[in-house]
Amino acid sequence: MALLGRLIVATMPLAPKFIVRMVASRYVAGSELEDALSTMKRLSSEGACFTVDVLGEEITTLDEARFFLDEYSSLIDSIVESKIDAHISIKPTAFGLLIDSESAYHNILQITKKASENDIFVRLDMEDSRVTDSTIDIMMRIRDDGLSNIGVVLQGRLLRTISDIEEICDRFGADSDFRICKGIYLEPEEIAHTGYHGIVNATNEAIEEMLKRGAYTAIASHDFPVIDKTLELLQKYNLPPSGNKESFPGKGPGYEFQFLLGVRGDLRRRLSEEGHLTRIYVPYGKQWYEYGIRRLNENPEVATHVLKALLMPWTNRK
Repeated sequence: MALLGRLIVATMPLAPKFIVRMVASRYVAGSELEDALSTMKRLSSEGACFTVDVLGEEITTLDEARFFLDEYSSLIDSIVESKIDAHISIKPTAFGLLIDSESAYHNILQITKKASENDIFVRLDMEDSRVTDSTIDIMMRIRDDGLSNIGVVLQGRLLRTISDIEEICDRFGADSDFRICKGIYLEPEEIAHTGYHGIVNATNEAIEEMLKRGAYTAIASHDFPVIDKTLELLQKYNLPPSGNKESFPGKGPGYEFQFLLGVRGDLRRRLSEEGHLTRIYVPYGKQWYEYGIRRLNENPEVATHVLKALLMPWTNRK
């Protein structure tokens, strides 16, 4: 399967762009803000809420960060005007993290302040290991500035993740807020688990550490071994769907399940019907093509999952 994934990745740039768009349309809301709003309005009837990501990252000049500042500002305004239950996700490199970390901090702080004024939560997406420390540092600084509407993503595959959970929870206690995922970035074995079972087990261990410490835990996984283990842990730590009162508008009773747009909709709906808060990750933007090709290059296994979904759609119902 790994060889097939690499073959698909190698040939994808040769495919006509409209074919790539056909594939991407399931997983990306569209190129414009209006596309994301339309998608969320359509899916709101399924009991889900949302986190919205403007596609684009790793800018080359700080001037390019202005686009993301303006777009996210418009996104926040639109969420409020449309009365959609949505948070926002941002990639720190789109705000200049790899160019000038101090400028990136002030850019992200500006967006977080506006989001706070509108009861909207901000999630800092975690990118590759070059920026793990600096992403966590920005979250901590903004928390220290008095804004509680920001949390970070941690990746189960990284060997450091448990110590990151411990450090953040020791600092912020039950106010700590995480999204935990397996992680899409392929990292060397010196710093990460590289096999499927090792990654899944490490992700489950991270989820238990978060729940045990009382941190808000957003489980971002489509893997049944992760979902099933989480359901066991929710019972272990007395976190049923009707558990503790939510601590922030639009958040669940200490946890939630998150799914990518267009992936495992049947499972998401089942969890929602059982009373669990479910959130759909909705990406949009003009850089949908670059985003898709970059993601495939970073992890060719994604291509095999996409191909499986296209050839055997019953395995991945919307």
